[in-house]
Amino acid sequence: MSAPAAPPGGHSAGASAGSPSIIMHVDMDAFYASVEQVRRPELADVPFWVGGAERGVVLSANYLARSHGVSGGMPSGRALRLCPRGVVVPPDFDHYAAVSASVFALFGTITRKVEAASIDEAFLDIGGSRRRLGPPRLIGEMVRAKVFDEQSITCSVGIAPSKMLAKMASTRAKPDGLLLIGAEEVVAFLHPLPVEQLIGVGPVMTERLHRLGLKTVGHLAHTPLATLRRAFGDRTGQWLSELAWGRDDDPVIEQVPEQSIGAQTTFPRDTDDPGLVRTELLRLSSRVATRLRGAGACGRTVTVDVRFADFTTLTRSSGLGEPSDVTDEIYARSCRLFEALGLQRARVRRVGVRVSRLVPSGSAYRQPTLDEPERGMREAELAADSVIAKFGPRAVQRASLTAKPVDAPFLPPAP
Repeated sequence: MSAPAAPPGGHSAGASAGSPSIIMHVDMDAFYASVEQVRRPELADVPFWVGGAERGVVLSANYLARSHGVSGGMPSGRALRLCPRGVVVPPDFDHYAAVSASVFALFGTITRKVEAASIDEAFLDIGGSRRRLGPPRLIGEMVRAKVFDEQSITCSVGIAPSKMLAKMASTRAKPDGLLLIGAEEVVAFLHPLPVEQLIGVGPVMTERLHRLGLKTVGHLAHTPLATLRRAFGDRTGQWLSELAWGRDDDPVIEQVPEQSIGAQTTFPRDTDDPGLVRTELLRLSSRVATRLRGAGACGRTVTVDVRFADFTTLTRSSGLGEPSDVTDEIYARSCRLFEALGLQRARVRRVGVRVSRLVPSGSAYRQPTLDEPERGMREAELAADSVIAKFGPRAVQRASLTAKPVDAPFLPPAP
């Protein structure tokens, strides 16, 4: 491919005073749905999606469901109308988080510079990994192979001189593919595309560009910068010009520890039963405590948020006397916060629990009481964590949580 013309007033995309950046964007294909299909092989030939059954939204749909028009973020009711025989699978966020953690641990063997974009996608700066692992395409294919080998799920990989281009490349490679855009291929890749495919250009901006006759990225790139600044303002005009030539100096930011860990539940139907709400607070407190222990962290503050039928939301927080990762301690504080709201049969739509102000478990000092046994609930929960890791999330449960959760599976009627 012949070298493209350089953008006016700048260098080719991704160039710098030293070596050009090499950014990899890895995106798990239909992540939640793919993980569920591994656990439930009988769903391989069935349209299904992960999300709420009677209400809520689709979190992830497999490709058979997508062929019926079902997509992420769609209300579950609409998804069922589009695909009446689709199977609705309740989400298991603990399991998804565990799979994600394993995938990110794999990324860490490739490079130190890993930035999580979400639970199922990440940017990796692999510029410093070439000497050890080989050329970029080989590294990308190795990542895809290892993810599939370890987790039995597929991912799409884009490799390019910048984060924006790498993400666009992984989108083009979906599903289960790899696309590499070399520095000399940037213009040839970008300029034929419609402007709406640029990262950050939404429907409103697309309409404004179309009104000016700018339908492709090439049209945008060859519009004088002064014209773009007059039409969109100095800052936005400059940004559009940079995008059109593939210039993006945004670095990969190394992962930082989570500042809080939480969970929430949307009830299938609004409820005014405080007993049901307390049961869900216990379930959520258990999830949060498990995630805290998995992350090697304890938290100092518990927050409860309650959303009502009219979508108003109340949030209350309270500090713990000592950092904790114990279910009973988080649950007791959550109940106290909920009861302090003084609700009079108010109909609750959603409830959530979050623990923040995290510290490493090893540095969290706990003052024992005189009557405290040598081994308590924390040791019991750590033992349960080990059993669950080996035999699955339902291997050990509290008796009060063995009833069907509010997000239990929904199966459509038999034909």
